[in-house]
Amino acid sequence: MQWMTTRFDIDLGTPRIMAIVNVTPDSFSDGGQFDTTASAIRHCEQVLKDGAHILDIGGESTRPGSPAVPLEAELARVLPVVREAVRLGVPVSVDTYKPEVMQAVLDVGADIVNDIWALRRGQALDTVAGHPRCGVCLMHMHRDPQTMQVAPMEGDVTMPVRNFLLERAGALEARGVARARVVLDPGIGFGKTVRQNFELLAHQGVLTELPYPWLVGWSRKSSLGAVTGREEPPQRVVASVAAAVLAVARGARVVRVHDVRETADGLAVWQAMHTASVSG
Repeated sequence: MQWMTTRFDIDLGTPRIMAIVNVTPDSFSDGGQFDTTASAIRHCEQVLKDGAHILDIGGESTRPGSPAVPLEAELARVLPVVREAVRLGVPVSVDTYKPEVMQAVLDVGADIVNDIWALRRGQALDTVAGHPRCGVCLMHMHRDPQTMQVAPMEGDVTMPVRNFLLERAGALEARGVARARVVLDPGIGFGKTVRQNFELLAHQGVLTELPYPWLVGWSRKSSLGAVTGREEPPQRVVASVAAAVLAVARGARVVRVHDVRETADGLAVWQAMHTASVSG
């Protein structure tokens, strides 16, 4: 299984680590730490040493209740970092829902568009469909960042998430986008209750039956704090690694994380067990 992107065909036969690179002042876990181009690139270089396979650069926080960022501000944050990151020899993803940002980063060589709105805003679908090769990650989100946790989903979530993402992937394929370019994300924490998030993990096999790879992002999420009692996001490293390993064990091919080195260690243990079970 491969993920076709602008410059790379990413082998998903082995689980891949997508490192979060927030170039924002207000992200829920690490806002302000990497809000200059130089600090962001130093962080990119470090996470690659720690074991990351993909860089995911974002210029707008999507934590619950976060305000929207104006287009020009997002471009000013993201574009200088992407221009430098594409020189590092690894796939570069950009976390954005604005089609203007998508086009700008693709023009400077970005490989993947990672969209929490699943290409439902403006001309986003046209922008991705018009590119000959870029990868795309389509995520499920209930409502929007301002209201998603005020009025989260009700009842069962697994099939609604599955059906929504299947429809969005179909919309891309109808525009001639190769299935190999598409990865799906259930959107842990985006308009779901704590119980619903863990139901998605428990029933993840229902999702991974679809003919698409899955990317899952549990890193430092509030649901992990709810079950561990760890109130501050940086305290949730162990829980984040556990969730990432469980997601991979249930079929996820990419995990999006803050704590790359620790996740790489956790996945190395899982990989050794998996290899032994297959060879035995």
